[in-house]
Amino acid sequence: MEYGACCAPLLSGERLAETAEALMRARYSAFAEKQFQFLTESLHPASRQDHDAQATRRWAENSDWLGLEIVSTEAGGEEDDEGVVEFIATFKDKGVTHRHHEKSEFKKEKGIWYFSDGKMVLPKTEVHQTPKIGRNEPCPCGSGKKYKKCCGR
Repeated sequence: MEYGACCAPLLSGERLAETAEALMRARYSAFAEKQFQFLTESLHPASRQDHDAQATRRWAENSDWLGLEIVSTEAGGEEDDEGVVEFIATFKDKGVTHRHHEKSEFKKEKGIWYFSDGKMVLPKTEVHQTPKIGRNEPCPCGSGKKYKKCCGR
């Protein structure tokens, strides 16, 4: 869906987000479009005391926003009062591309969806499936030398 149909009406206040995911998309657009007031207004009132508006502004202004991928949603529909949206926002800062992977919590009060909290999603630990090579075992490269004298140095 295009910005004009999806998020612009939410950022302008013309209409409210109907779902947690719609608010997530609008908040991403607010970063990209530098609509800082929307970021504050869409923050749950109970979470505003911890909000650093200046840091948010610096992050948005100093980044080139490249895309948003919604990974998953849990609840957060029109009939729900809470929801979770997992997303990856890709942005470039000082020439380096970053991926911000987060699970965001949303709450609806009096018919209005708010962002309430977010937690970073850490990369999964990779477990190597191959057995560990002992130092005195033959090197798997096929040289005929012990591993410690060849590739294991």
